[in-house]
Amino acid sequence: EVYDISKAYGDKVLFEHFSYIFKRFERIGFVGHNGCGKSTLMKIIMGIYTKDAGKVILDGKEVEFKSARDALDAGISMIHQEMSPIPDMTVAENIFLGREPKNKWGFVDHKQLNEMTACLLGRLRLKLSPTILMRELSVGNMQMVEIAKAISFHSKLIIMDEPTSAIADKEVESLFNIIRMLKEEGVTIIYITHKMSEVFEITDEISVLR
Repeated sequence: EVYDISKAYGDKVLFEHFSYIFKRFERIGFVGHNGCGKSTLMKIIMGIYTKDAGKVILDGKEVEFKSARDALDAGISMIHQEMSPIPDMTVAENIFLGREPKNKWGFVDHKQLNEMTACLLGRLRLKLSPTILMRELSVGNMQMVEIAKAISFHSKLIIMDEPTSAIADKEVESLFNIIRMLKEEGVTIIYITHKMSEVFEITDEISVLR
């Protein structure tokens, strides 16, 4: 839940006294013109931006995330519109960056890492090799890796900020199938987009920010 959230940059007020309850098993579409505060609100939830006033409440308790890592540890992840892959690392290394399994000598266990990634990609029905370098992927497949990375944290709330802006129609359908699967598993999805056809197809509720 976000309660009575306010945020301004100088004289520009993005939103005041904004409240919303995000329910489990729900897919919420957030729409509105550029600059209305959609992404900023989500980054406040993630602890990337600070709010001017209000509360973020998770499972009935107020939380104060100081960073995106805090939000991830609490079960909230975000797929950003701006991708930031590490091009000379593999798909597996990008997905589990900083969380790599180690062998008994303390080095990265690449075999286990690739097996974990193959299992995740198989679950999501993504036909990508764990060992391919990110720079060899299309932009669309890079976005699908970003989506897989967010899901790998086993989050109970996933924020998707215009996730289809760089992917083809076939990949959009794959994404929608993943979203349907996540809903069945009890994951809440916040879906930001400018594409109204997507909102009507994949979301249960729609909120318009003005």
